Order: sequence, then structure tokens, then C-alpha cells
Amino acid sequence: MKTNKGDANVKIVTIKKSKSSGVHFILRSIFIFGCFFTTQVHAQNKNSEQLALQKIAPNLIIITTDGLRWQEVFGGVDTSIANQNKFNHGDSAYIAKKYGATNADERKKKLLPFLFSNTSLQNNSNSNVINNGNGKSIIVFGDRNTNNKAAVENPHWFSYPGYNELLTGYADPAINSNDYKPNPHSNLFAFLNKQNAYQGKVAAFGAWDAFDRILNEKVSGFPVINAFESITQVLSDPTSKMLGNLLTDSYKPFKEVECLDVFTHYQAMHYLKTKQPKAMFISYGETDEWAHHGNYSNYLDAANMVDKWIGDIWNWVQAMPGYKDNTYILLTTDHGRGFGSAWTDHGADVNGANATWFAIIGPPALNSNAKELFGKPLITNAQTNTIYQKQLAATMAKLLGIEFTADHPIGNPIY
Repeated sequence: MKTNKGDANVKIVTIKKSKSSGVHFILRSIFIFGCFFTTQVHAQNKNSEQLALQKIAPNLIIITTDGLRWQEVFGGVDTSIANQNKFNHGDSAYIAKKYGATNADERKKKLLPFLFSNTSLQNNSNSNVINNGNGKSIIVFGDRNTNNKAAVENPHWFSYPGYNELLTGYADPAINSNDYKPNPHSNLFAFLNKQNAYQGKVAAFGAWDAFDRILNEKVSGFPVINAFESITQVLSDPTSKMLGNLLTDSYKPFKEVECLDVFTHYQAMHYLKTKQPKAMFISYGETDEWAHHGNYSNYLDAANMVDKWIGDIWNWVQAMPGYKDNTYILLTTDHGRGFGSAWTDHGADVNGANATWFAIIGPPALNSNAKELFGKPLITNAQTNTIYQKQLAATMAKLLGIEFTADHPIGNPIY
């Protein structure tokens, strides 16, 4: 060790490193490098394991169209509504030409051709509609004319409680307002985002501005793009910027609360194609909005367009490696609506507004788990002979080979 040159009274002492200290230095270096190398190898193995799981794990897309009645899903255009001037706005000829037919089977195929073209009724105790044509297997449930009863269990019969029940599996009566705070209950997508095969591969898009609360985006840890939020929050490519600009400058018939479905759809599709998530939620809203406005023509057109978009999503899925024959789609709604002239409204005071429906679409090449769903009668509530929305989250998780668990009660799978 050397002292300051200016201090003449201090002896200059030099300490030499011993051989043993050099050995210790080398050993410490080897140890530190070994720890670093082991950590890196472990991280690489974990990443490799996650990538391998992501390649083989089934994909899930849940799609909702807000407040679409089971009556139109299974019967097509309702002429008792279409023929009223206050609902057809003087254009009953347009509705009749586009959606009219002599029987319910043909009418529903005109309204929802993707769901119902080439379908056949399978003979089982639930009379589920099963479609093994066009590269898909399909169940459509909720036709009360054939005693297929689907319903929300929550007592409120409007949107936030309905979406909560669907996505968390829990019909919490305390959630009683569309202005309810961020959801305290864990949802299926947040649960999936914690699983190795789905972590970081989850996203949600919704036309309504409440989904960041319903899905509790801050807690759930995946992007929720709703209403007039731009996809540029998560993507910065030119197409994303163009879609964001179109959304911002778009016509706003529902003010700032909800955007038109076309913007939700194309932002969601661009994200699907670009990021290729493993689990995705897409919610369209115009079926509910136009119903509240009493515009039956627009209501039918919105439903028809959603059906077309679902077909587009399915066709893309079946053309993409990793998605083809490895993807399940759930299509449903958040509540029902009233009968006849009360079709414009819903809520606990509207008769029939608890009645819902759902469709599950899967590939024709089915594993044993899916064959159990598509090949056997569904499990309904023994007392009410009804399938409740709270059961669908656990059902879709089971199709993925996962048991959905949370700190709250969850409805049982339907198979």
C-alpha cells in the first residue's frame, strides 16, 4: 500500500498478494460465473418449456354480442316486431327481403348463416344443434321452443352483472349496477394469464367502455381495449395507427360510452393476426344499442354482421398453424330481452330478460375431452332444467384441459 508522497515521516509499505488470495479470487470468479450460467440456463429452459406449452395448448376465443335475444337466434326475424312501423321505421320491405322466409329454420339461416348453414339436429336429450360440416363442430343451446333453457342466474338481468357471471363463473348479486367499481372477482382470462401456456398471451377488446372495470384490467394484468381506446396502446405499426385514427374520428351514435362494432372488430382482428394470443375476449355491442333505440332493422343487421365476423375469425383460425384444429370459440350474450313490444328493454322487471343462449364451436378433429362435450347430452340444473351463464367459464377451461379455480364460487362445467 502506498502513502502520499508528501508525507516523509511515513514508511512506504508494500503488501504483496499471496498465492492463496489469488486462488480464492479465481474460485470466487468461477462460483459467480457458475451461478450466472445456471440462472441463464434455467431461464432458457423455462422459456423453452413455456414456448413448447404455448404451441400445443388449445386456444380460446370468447365472443359476446350484447343483448341478442334467443328468439332471433333460433327463429330469425320476428315478424310481430318487424311489421310494426315504430320498430321498422317505415322500411319493413327491407327486413322482409333480407331476412324473411316461410319457416323459422330458413329465417335463422338467413340471419345467422355461419352458425346455422349445414347444421343438423342431433337426437339427444337436450336436442343440441350439432354441426360437423364446414370444418367445425358446433353446439347451439338455448332454444326454449325445444325446452333448451339457458339463463343468467344473477337477479339483475343487465350487462355488468351478466358479463361478471359469464367471465368469473360467479353470479354475485352484489354487482348491481353498470357503474359498479372494478370487479373484485377473478375472471377466467386473468386465471389463464397465470398459467405457463397462456401467460402474456391474453387480450380483450370490447365496444363498451365498462370492460376495463368488468375485467379489472389493472389487477388482471392483460390489455383490455374498450370503447374509444386505440389499439396503439399495445401496437405501434402503421395499420394500428390508421385504425386508431379512424376510431377517433368515427361517427358516435352512442356518444363516448360505446363505439361502433366495426372498430372493435378490426382492432381485435389486427391484434389477433399480429400478436396471436392464446386466449382472447371480444365483445360487440350494437345488438343491444339498436334494440334500446327501437330500431329492429339495425338490430338484425348488427346480429347478421357479428355472425359474418365470427365466420371470418373461424376461417382465419382454421388457416393458421397453431390455431387450426386447436381452437374453441364460445359465442353468447350477457342477458335476454322482453317479448313482443318489450323487446327493446331488459332488467329484472322485464319478463324473459333472464333468458340467454350460447354456442360452442370447435374443430372436427376432437380430443377425448371435446368428444365428451360434443357427443353427449349437456348437464342441466336438475331442478330447473337450465344451463346458467355462470357455468360457461369452467366449461371452456375444461375444454382447455384446465380446472378454473378462484376465491369465489364457480359454476360447474356443463359436461
